[in-house]
Amino acid sequence: MNKAKSLLLGLAVSLGAFQGAVAAEPEKDELKFGFIKLTDMAPLAIALEKGFFEEEGLFVELEAQANWKVLLDRVITGELDGAHMLAGQPLGATIGFGTQSHIVTAFSMDLNGNGITVSNAVWEEMKKNIPHENGKPVHPIKADYLKPVIEKYKDEGKPFNMGMVFPVSTHNYELRYWLAAGGINPGYYAPHKGDTSGQIDGDVLLSVTPPPQMPATLEAGTIYGYCVGEPWNQQAVFKGIGVPVITDYEIWKNNPEKVFGVSKDWAEKYPETHIAVVKSLIRAAKWLDENNNANRPEAVKILSKPYYVGADYDVIANSMTGTFEYEKGDKREVPDFNVFFRYNATYPYYSDAIWYLTQMRRWGQIAEHKPDSWYMDIAKKVYRPDIYMKAAKELVAEGKMAATDFPSDSETGFKAPQKEFIDGVVYDGTKPTAYLEQFSIGLKAKDKL
Repeated sequence: MNKAKSLLLGLAVSLGAFQGAVAAEPEKDELKFGFIKLTDMAPLAIALEKGFFEEEGLFVELEAQANWKVLLDRVITGELDGAHMLAGQPLGATIGFGTQSHIVTAFSMDLNGNGITVSNAVWEEMKKNIPHENGKPVHPIKADYLKPVIEKYKDEGKPFNMGMVFPVSTHNYELRYWLAAGGINPGYYAPHKGDTSGQIDGDVLLSVTPPPQMPATLEAGTIYGYCVGEPWNQQAVFKGIGVPVITDYEIWKNNPEKVFGVSKDWAEKYPETHIAVVKSLIRAAKWLDENNNANRPEAVKILSKPYYVGADYDVIANSMTGTFEYEKGDKREVPDFNVFFRYNATYPYYSDAIWYLTQMRRWGQIAEHKPDSWYMDIAKKVYRPDIYMKAAKELVAEGKMAATDFPSDSETGFKAPQKEFIDGVVYDGTKPTAYLEQFSIGLKAKDKL
């Protein structure tokens, strides 16, 4: 068989796999979903505002939540049908770190979208250590340049406090990853000893601050820096109170960020409703990335409404439309700062789940060594690409999307080994134990605090 015929046959097989999927009526059509006021809740807002939920027979109410704990608790109790969640939340809940409950996700909401910001005073000290070109700092800015500042604070007897949004948040793990890559110990958890502060042996003291409160907490001097999603890094720039030094795109290129989570019981009780929700969110995600982000200005206008994100249009647009401003006036092109659909962003990869579990183990949230098989088992319990692909096949059968918009049926759920981390360490999701052994700071397989 020649190459052209082989390609055509392969395409026919792929398309054939998407034929014949027929949508069933949702078991529950009136739904309430929770979210936190961040730009990456966008797929929910767009699915509502553009009528995608309604086209799937769903009548959805969106409700902002006070913080991530309240949001998770309300999904567990059934007060919310589902929610915009930190990617680590369904995993943390399922393994019992914090509140114990089996949560599942069949939809990844976005890639990237976070940044690390420091106070103006810390930035002035850091800047002395950073190489410059044409009068501007050379990026990416590593934590190596922060290390002497932290040592100075330590010599003066002052703790170096930084904020992140939740113990199982991407922000916590990204901040820790960045610090450790620069030789700074971010501290350990020891839940088996009743210590869930995450500050054991830390060169810095990391603590939880809800995202919308980050700029005010920084301005008050309670913390000297933070890791958060947008628009709260750009808000610091607009207020003149801090400087974003790095984005998570530069820490781990195209990292997974939020997911849409529901309880396992809810997913089992309302399977067709779940598929309808995922279909709506997939369509919203595609709309957000369509035509090289052509719809982003409209999306920013929607998100700026007080009942969604509620920040000024210009603040949200600063990152949502493909740019990112670091030091005031230093605005750079970052077209993939927010990705909602490109690069199979919506597909729930097992390898993404396993990365979060490795970081929980690295920093002591998982107290004991676990074999590689355990990581795989938990990933399969929580991440549900099978549900995602049912939704995808229905969208294709209905002519709403193309088979080429989605991974093929041969998708394993594991991305190829990823190399684009700030420290150059390669991540292979099929070998979590070997991955952890590569780090100079962090618990190894057999370590225990």
